[in-house]
Amino acid sequence: MTESLAQAIDRVGGPVEVLRNQNWPAFTFPVAPEFTNWRDEQRAWNDTVAVMDQSHHMTQLFLDGTDLIPLLSSISPNTFATFRPGVAKQLISVNKDGYLIGDGILFYNADGPEGLVLIGHHLLIDWVRFNVEKAQAAGKDVRHRLEANSHMRQGPPTFYRYELQGPKADEVMEKLFGGPVPELKFFHIGDFEIAGRAVKALRHGMAGQPGFEFYGPWEDNEVIMDALLSAGEEFGVRRVGAKAYSSTPLVSGWVPTPFPAIFDEDFAEYREWLPAARAGSVAGSLYSDDIHDYYMTPFDLGLGRSVRFDHDFHGREALEKHAESPRRRKVTLLWNADDVAEVVKSQVESGTPAKFLDFPKARYGLYQMDEVRKDGKLVGISTDAGYVAPDQLYMSLATLDVDIRDGDEVEVVWGEDPISRKDSVDAAHRQVNIRATVAPAPYHDFARTVYRAND
Repeated sequence: MTESLAQAIDRVGGPVEVLRNQNWPAFTFPVAPEFTNWRDEQRAWNDTVAVMDQSHHMTQLFLDGTDLIPLLSSISPNTFATFRPGVAKQLISVNKDGYLIGDGILFYNADGPEGLVLIGHHLLIDWVRFNVEKAQAAGKDVRHRLEANSHMRQGPPTFYRYELQGPKADEVMEKLFGGPVPELKFFHIGDFEIAGRAVKALRHGMAGQPGFEFYGPWEDNEVIMDALLSAGEEFGVRRVGAKAYSSTPLVSGWVPTPFPAIFDEDFAEYREWLPAARAGSVAGSLYSDDIHDYYMTPFDLGLGRSVRFDHDFHGREALEKHAESPRRRKVTLLWNADDVAEVVKSQVESGTPAKFLDFPKARYGLYQMDEVRKDGKLVGISTDAGYVAPDQLYMSLATLDVDIRDGDEVEVVWGEDPISRKDSVDAAHRQVNIRATVAPAPYHDFARTVYRAND
């Protein structure tokens, strides 16, 4: 019998211990780790053009029914007043106290069966799925079809998804289409033809550069990939492997797996429904018996643009208070080169090393939660860390108290104490402090100005 999250918490004695010591398996997908090398692939989306295969790593929830939009509106701060076919949105949800459950991209492809699909990590998708099933039991006209990622699913996905990304992306598009790139607003979906096949394209980007996400039926995947690579050859196109792709959030400024605030009374029934294994795992130096110390609001993570108070939804009253006086803000932390070098050096000298610092991505649980301190005081949480080759910087995305300014120096506490029992964490290591300089998120000017201005 599958153990529910509620049962696991009762067995262990609290949610923190469940999540700190629960293994979260490493993802493996049918995408090569590297095609050239991950540094070269990172530079391609920054300097020329890159093709990223997004077909395999995310969960998809296909949705339909006449009662679907009212249901989604009741559990989300997003507005649905103008939501229509040909538009996508970054869907979010909060608990009764206004703390974030998760986020995902909701595509409105067409009216009719499975015309909407929610794509992302399973955190928000599971909450939506739970509410759809409750609504079905109450006689509402809502349906869903869950498609797990390629790590957990047999057979191919419904769609291929290829991101064409980088400063040369529009030139590749012009060659593909034999003329100017059709105008398409940010987060709008267009219908195109590539190599004689009908494709859809979402205008957005995964690494803070202009781009399109092409998608269509899986049986066309090889034809479309070949066409993208052929059109991009003269522009130095690179295929992006799994290693480089994992680092894209660092430059786009998107926190990929925010901690889900599902441990209060309003989620009691959900915890009975949710398998414990799907709750994920926590890694990092942040250690507190109070689960609320891990919670974040949408405003803490730069998701305030998704919030509209034009309708009633679960958590609205509390979220309105958070909106009046946000506690934290999303930033990039630029790690001190000497301190990073000391962590790496500790791996090849005698004595207990610092916790291993991997390249290009250092995440050891589904939720990486490291303390950030200034003058010895806890001022925030570092959530996602890694190396970006074009900038030759180790960096992390973090949420910090609003009085911490750009340019300030803080310290990231690296390593666990006490050390958790997850297989992904070194059984013997010591905590160290890594100095870091606070910078905007996204870090690059283009992503913060031109790219985000179109949001």
